[in-house]
Amino acid sequence: MIDCLECFVTVAELGSLSRAAVQLEMAVSSVSRKIDALESELRARLLLRSSRQVVLTDAGERFLPRARNILAELADGKNAVQELDSEPRGLLTVTAPAAFGRLHVAPAIAAFLQRHPLIEVDLHVSDDVVDLSARRVDVAVRAGVLPASDLVATHLAGMNRVVSASPAYLEKHGWPKSPEDLLHHECLTVNGRVPPRGWWRFEGVNGYQPLPVKGRLRCDDTDSLLHAAICGAGIVHLANWLASDAIVAGQLVPVFPMLPIERDVASARRDPNEPAIHAVHMPGRSNLAKSKLLVRHLKEYFGSPAYWDLAMEAAGAGERRAP
Repeated sequence: MIDCLECFVTVAELGSLSRAAVQLEMAVSSVSRKIDALESELRARLLLRSSRQVVLTDAGERFLPRARNILAELADGKNAVQELDSEPRGLLTVTAPAAFGRLHVAPAIAAFLQRHPLIEVDLHVSDDVVDLSARRVDVAVRAGVLPASDLVATHLAGMNRVVSASPAYLEKHGWPKSPEDLLHHECLTVNGRVPPRGWWRFEGVNGYQPLPVKGRLRCDDTDSLLHAAICGAGIVHLANWLASDAIVAGQLVPVFPMLPIERDVASARRDPNEPAIHAVHMPGRSNLAKSKLLVRHLKEYFGSPAYWDLAMEAAGAGERRAP
């Protein structure tokens, strides 16, 4: 029956018996017989087959996601058995926000794979919030405030925002002395989506509501705003993990004194409404052991405090002031 399911799913995804046969390394007639047997078992027609194409019936449309889930559960079951070995092995599917994934998750996973040569990782970087159940995702790295859910969350690193600008911009336009002064500067802002939490907010300023800053450049991608700020287009308010490399390199300068690094992170009482970096996974998954292994590695790799904060501190970024 498993062979029949694999044939059905492959034919449905490729839309062709012949292409499915090539991928499965089977004869076309064998693939066709497997699907006939599955349809006979289910007492339903799943595919409409012709010499030119293969089309799912209504019954096939309904059955396809269930067939995929059955095969995925079987794969997870095999992995669970293999995890009894001394060396972890098998596939992990991971998602992460686009910019954070490129900068920090991908290097961390590269180190993880070196430590565990029998593990494979499918990494998907996107700012879309993925449904872990629907997409069969094992671990999701998320930046920001976590909504209430049944997912198991592990705090990986703190997250705060840094107001910064290029030295060239500050030399040409002057150095803001207070957050209110930002209202008279070119500020690079988000366009086309809800601004990130904490965006242009400051303790004791404007009732902790976002300052109505303005600028001639707006963008829906914060990574692009980072590069625009480096080129002198204006002042930007970015997450510490995104701005740190540019600040350490001297391409950007913190406009205001930076917050001190929180050293005693383990014992700190964290506000769930404050943004942070988390790893989340679903309880009860058969890949749970490997998922926990990856989460533990990410936490160790990022460090406490996070390496990007330590790098800025070592560079003296928090001590920089207006001339």
